[in-house]
Amino acid sequence: MEKNSREAVGRLGIAGARRLVAEGGRASEAIIEHGPPADGPRARIDQWHEIQAARVGMSTPLWLLLRQPAVTDVVISGVNAWVDRGTGLERVDLHLEGEDQVRRLATQMAAAASQRLDDAKPIVDGVLPGPVRLHAVIPPLAQSGTSISLRVLRSHPFTLEDLVERQTLSPAAAELLREAIASRASILIAGATGAGKTTLLATLLGLSAANERIVVIEEVTELAINHPHVVSLQARPANIEGEGGVGLEELVRGGMRMRPDRLVLGECRGGEVREVLTALNTGHRGGMATIHANSIEDVPARLLALGLLADMERAAVAAMAASAFDLVVFLNRDEGGCRYVQAIGELRLVEERLVGSTSWRDDRKVPRGRHASNSASGRQ
Repeated sequence: MEKNSREAVGRLGIAGARRLVAEGGRASEAIIEHGPPADGPRARIDQWHEIQAARVGMSTPLWLLLRQPAVTDVVISGVNAWVDRGTGLERVDLHLEGEDQVRRLATQMAAAASQRLDDAKPIVDGVLPGPVRLHAVIPPLAQSGTSISLRVLRSHPFTLEDLVERQTLSPAAAELLREAIASRASILIAGATGAGKTTLLATLLGLSAANERIVVIEEVTELAINHPHVVSLQARPANIEGEGGVGLEELVRGGMRMRPDRLVLGECRGGEVREVLTALNTGHRGGMATIHANSIEDVPARLLALGLLADMERAAVAAMAASAFDLVVFLNRDEGGCRYVQAIGELRLVEERLVGSTSWRDDRKVPRGRHASNSASGRQ
């Protein structure tokens, strides 16, 4: 009887602590004021972790996993979970007991990211405090069960020296990129999902002169840039009635009117390619963007495909892209899973065809069959 009473008091205390944290109070104060009777310092620490996890809609095991320094990604499909600590995905036990629990977890995290996730809106993209990027899909769209993808975002960017130390960049590549930023070259960063494109982009932007104004446009805010003058713009999806949406195309057009010294698109993935190519062909030098592609040689095909989405002629895409970007940087993974800059090259017009060519390459080995994928150990 005494044990049941103590557990009931504990549940009520934790609920009160969670409310206090949700209202802006400190977790330590919440535990002192509302926490249940503890058996020592270890119990107090456990309570602190439970409250912090609840604040972002996570289970305590998931919260603790994401706090590990080497973790870059956690993915969940049904009751199965995997973690990436910089060397590829490996299975992990998060004590997930069923689809109902996983769906509830996804819904709670969506709410913590100020998003909704339900039958009317079964896909969510947002950023949790931490910061952690959240993407979740629920059935019936996710046929194998609720799917959750979490990426740990760096709150402080790497320096160029950090990336050299982590072997993401060779000293030669680092010097080449430093000179490119100093000369205000426009740079396109390519690679697969999770290749470290955002990490490298943030690092390079941090090398910009302090008197330059950087306007960054993203679908979901991810870039943490160590620079005194950054304007960050984030797209907004339409509401349930299909109204109020502000897309990347509109933000790029607006960004051009904000007197940018560098106009930056976090990820080029649709019709906004037209606005970016237009901007970089109208005097906005020093701009940057990222794109998904298999290699530098495959970047032209990717740009042409995106141009078609924007109703652009192939010849127009080719001419504008060759003029827009001075450098293309490609990231991959080596055999040990370390993400790194594999190649640096350019886009050129050859007999009115857009081609990508490599002028510098890091020849470390990559796994057989991986044509081109992924980037730097540590949080990307």
